Amino acid sequence: MDPLLYLGGLIVLFILWIKVKGLDYVIIHQRWIFVCLFLLPLSVIFDVYYYVRAWIIFKMCSAPKQHDQRVRDIQRQVREWRKEGAKTHMCTGRPGWLTVSLRVGKYKKTHKNIMINMMDILEVDTKRQVVRVEPLANMGQVTALLNSIGWTLPVLPELDDLTVGGLVMGTGIESSSHIYGLFQHICVAYELVLADGSLVRCTEEENTDLFYAVPWSCGTLGFLVAAEIKIIPAKTWVKLRYEPVHGLNAICQKFASESANKENQFVEGLQYSLDEAVIMTGTMTNEAEPDKINRIGLYYKPWFFKHVESFLKTDCTTVEYIPLRHYYHRHTRSIFWELQDIIPFGNNPFFRLVFGWMVPPKISLLKLTQGETIRQLYEQHHVVQDMLVPMKHMQAAISRFHEDIHVYPLWLCPFMLSSQPGMVHPKGDEDELYVDIGAYGEPRVKHFQARASTRQLEKFVREVHGFQMLYADVYMERPEFWEMFDGSLYHKLRDELNCKGAFPEVYDKICKSARH
Repeated sequence: MDPLLYLGGLIVLFILWIKVKGLDYVIIHQRWIFVCLFLLPLSVIFDVYYYVRAWIIFKMCSAPKQHDQRVRDIQRQVREWRKEGAKTHMCTGRPGWLTVSLRVGKYKKTHKNIMINMMDILEVDTKRQVVRVEPLANMGQVTALLNSIGWTLPVLPELDDLTVGGLVMGTGIESSSHIYGLFQHICVAYELVLADGSLVRCTEEENTDLFYAVPWSCGTLGFLVAAEIKIIPAKTWVKLRYEPVHGLNAICQKFASESANKENQFVEGLQYSLDEAVIMTGTMTNEAEPDKINRIGLYYKPWFFKHVESFLKTDCTTVEYIPLRHYYHRHTRSIFWELQDIIPFGNNPFFRLVFGWMVPPKISLLKLTQGETIRQLYEQHHVVQDMLVPMKHMQAAISRFHEDIHVYPLWLCPFMLSSQPGMVHPKGDEDELYVDIGAYGEPRVKHFQARASTRQLEKFVREVHGFQMLYADVYMERPEFWEMFDGSLYHKLRDELNCKGAFPEVYDKICKSARH
């Protein structure tokens, strides 16, 4: 009983401390306590529930029948909205805190919420090599199923909680994107409920304009109810080669040459300072050298970005064999490197051994409990941005990031941008190699101001014909936004499908200067 009494005493003291200091103080200044004691256990419960639910539904083959019923229910809601006079715009009824984006969408309170409870994998067709999924199926769920039957997605974005709907309506990228492009480029069909309540399927051959207009539209052309995505055979391991590189010019040259080499199935860079980076290249394989196996996804293993950084100290090229699913979710446990700001000791070996199995906390729960004070602090003193720039401008872009925000590590991910219609395409008529530069963390420049500094980056990205991922805070004015993105096809579809009275324009939905 003594240990229980001791534990009970600690809990009482902790509650008294919270009462004296106030819950707001604890959540803001000692957030790790709240995260470790409450959010980590809740996150485990969430994960177990959704994993078991997805497994049962797929095994019982009940999802397709329920899917048709759910689609009809969405159509009913849209038609009721029309009968009631279509007085406000529509949006999905999914709470804003459940999304991975750090942005808080206030439009949920003023728009008609259409409930879309669709989170299942509907079918895996190995003959056609496609998987058909509902919009709220997430990447952790998809990889767990596909890898277990020997298949995978050609582009599998990193974080477990990223949903198919978010990756279609927004965008997604991974270290295989230099071959396959963005997430939208591995999609072969979308099914949407439109503003009039009708159900439409679009592909490259059927309803072609809509097919190309859906990506990056952020749910402003219709409600996605299913997507068909290409799949490819999976192998057991990823043979990953780590190569430290010094000097910005050498980093950019090495990264560009490895990205252009199609023999590399995976290419990624982590840049730790202006002139230090580790470039990683990988290939899938079914054979592994036993003494070089590293199961980096195990809960007690060091966070991946810290593991990669260690190769800068040894300054030699190293090869490891990593289980495929571990590789796909290598940054998940540390939410890239964001978790170090929430749990500063999270990579400590003792913490990993005792509590690592509960990491990471769900991003949605972090958003739900952050409060207005923390949200404002993050907005003013924290950067979460992905800028997509042509590979030929990579060196200038990294220098600009260094001068304007000075956030490290930087995530470097190459991708092939196809010359296709839609909001995002190269300036010319040919496919072009781009790089995603991801900055996540606290800026180290004294002059940092969230709005002014981000606008400087946005201006540079527009000048080199690059693009900004729309999950992040966007400070552009409307003309600047449509200078960056090609709105010709998008606006044409908005007119043809009578979307203007049904859905907000994408700019009004996501940009800081338009949100209200």
